[in-house]
Amino acid sequence: AYCYYGQTLLVSDKCGEAIRSLQESEKFFAKAEVLCKEYGETKGPGTTAKPSGHLFFRKLGSLIKNTLEKCQRENGFIYFQKVPAEAPQLELKANYGLVEPVPFEFPALNAHWTPETVAAFDLTKRPKEDAAKPKPDEEVKPLKEPNIKPQKDTGCQIS
Repeated sequence: AYCYYGQTLLVSDKCGEAIRSLQESEKFFAKAEVLCKEYGETKGPGTTAKPSGHLFFRKLGSLIKNTLEKCQRENGFIYFQKVPAEAPQLELKANYGLVEPVPFEFPALNAHWTPETVAAFDLTKRPKEDAAKPKPDEEVKPLKEPNIKPQKDTGCQIS
């Protein structure tokens, strides 16, 4: 998030804040990289997953590095802005491009669903099925296949 926010700040000519945001992004990326490598080396189920080798993770590292270098280069040539000591606050509430979510509410229970009705659905009291018994295998009779011989004279000619 800090990486993409840094790119947005750079576009809006706030190069000093963009540098600080990308530095913060670099710091969090280094932490994530350590955790991903540690996760990839753990034993147990899910060890085939290697998050540090994922394409998004590899591209993000180079994107952070390249954008930070670009910001520092442009700040040295064009903007000459001071890099703040604290990272800029991320705008966590998006105000564009998203639809306002509708809160989910469970529908009201129908009057027919009483505790007695729910208790009637006891699976231990179900009737035994005949499908549980294995059916005797029926013997499969072999079919006689017709003897098909290739025909040499089909009437087609190539001229």
